Amino acid sequence: MDAFIEDGFLKIEEAFPREVGERAQAQLWERMGLSPDRPSEWTEPVRWVMDEDGSGALGEAIRSPRIAAALNAIAGEGTWFPRGTVGMLPIRFPFPTDAGDTGWHIDQNDPGPEGAWGIVTARPHNLLILMVFSEVGPDDAPTRIRVGSHFDTARALEPYGEKGLPFFESGPVLDSASAHRREVLATGLPGDVYLCHPFLVHAAQAHRGTRPRFMSQGPIILREPLRAGSATPLSRAVRLALSGGDDVTSAEGTPDR
Repeated sequence: MDAFIEDGFLKIEEAFPREVGERAQAQLWERMGLSPDRPSEWTEPVRWVMDEDGSGALGEAIRSPRIAAALNAIAGEGTWFPRGTVGMLPIRFPFPTDAGDTGWHIDQNDPGPEGAWGIVTARPHNLLILMVFSEVGPDDAPTRIRVGSHFDTARALEPYGEKGLPFFESGPVLDSASAHRREVLATGLPGDVYLCHPFLVHAAQAHRGTRPRFMSQGPIILREPLRAGSATPLSRAVRLALSGGDDVTSAEGTPDR
């Protein structure tokens, strides 16, 4: 949990069985109407697939007890809504150019008064889960992560309060605030999962490998907007950032905000 607070993410290896991940991959090939044996048909850099019903191996994966246990440890038991589906899956293919969606950002985190999920605020309503369904190496378009950037985001968004920023305006602000951070790649094997702080700055990238990348990205919705006053690792990271520190050991005893 200290590593989650300090880095802004937690990688859980074998969060669901590898065999489940491989079956989910086969399920997705079928939904797309494509085949791993016919690369001539991979004619676009990314294909977006929505898991709408949580059937088959995709549903088994998102309902993994290990994922639920990790979410309870990070956010607190009873503070988040269980997902029935894995959500959106950007399947990325080997391609000479990217899809134009590779900018640094955090995900839209507030439904706003209209429920349109078009803004980011200092009081996020979700956290991000990345689920791996294929072998993802450094060349296979792994998500890029700026380690510790959730501290920069908390400080950058705090002046905007609950009004927040429109999503597309927030990207340049958060990119600039976190540009000094070390970058790591969300690589892994089928069954691995990354739980990410809602303020973690991340980005997609072009696929330079030879095999398509199967990962999902979806929100875990919190029952109440995140505030800095709770003792959970999710909230402690925000409290620490707003106190002016990045050292996890200094989070203890920081006054609630």
